[in-house]
Amino acid sequence: MTARAKATRAADAATGHPDRSAWEKPGFLLWHATLRWQRAVTAALKPTGLTHVQFVLLASTWFLEDREGPPSQRELAEHAGTDAMMTSQVLRALEAEGLVERHADPADARIKRLTVTAAGRAAAGAGLAAVDQLDREFFGPAGDRGALVGQLLALAGRDADGAPLD
Repeated sequence: MTARAKATRAADAATGHPDRSAWEKPGFLLWHATLRWQRAVTAALKPTGLTHVQFVLLASTWFLEDREGPPSQRELAEHAGTDAMMTSQVLRALEAEGLVERHADPADARIKRLTVTAAGRAAAGAGLAAVDQLDREFFGPAGDRGALVGQLLALAGRDADGAPLD
């Protein structure tokens, strides 16, 4: 080992920098797995004409609407984990495409309630089929899907219904 390498290693040890590979770190691996999965989702959604975030917001609106009635934009943003302003902008684009409709809440005109149109249900359905197939292929090597989902829920700080654990 060169004198410079020894000095660098000594400095790293003094600052707590690890002398092992980043590929042993779960956060770094999760980052790379997420990037790989996001690229695969983008490719799977390409035939639908939806971006990843459009798909998430459209499918989430449909999910929430079927279970709880038309969600507000704020409820959708909380469910999807997205920024409220960005959610509003994406919803405007989905509305312009005829995939969702936004209506004033009868009790509070400041609140926008969301409904998915027939065209939106078709687009979301095609996206769900594509992403479900991708997930089966992508996460298949991980083994027990139920255990993986449980671990991811714990990492996300959510219960099985998506409610925050905090």
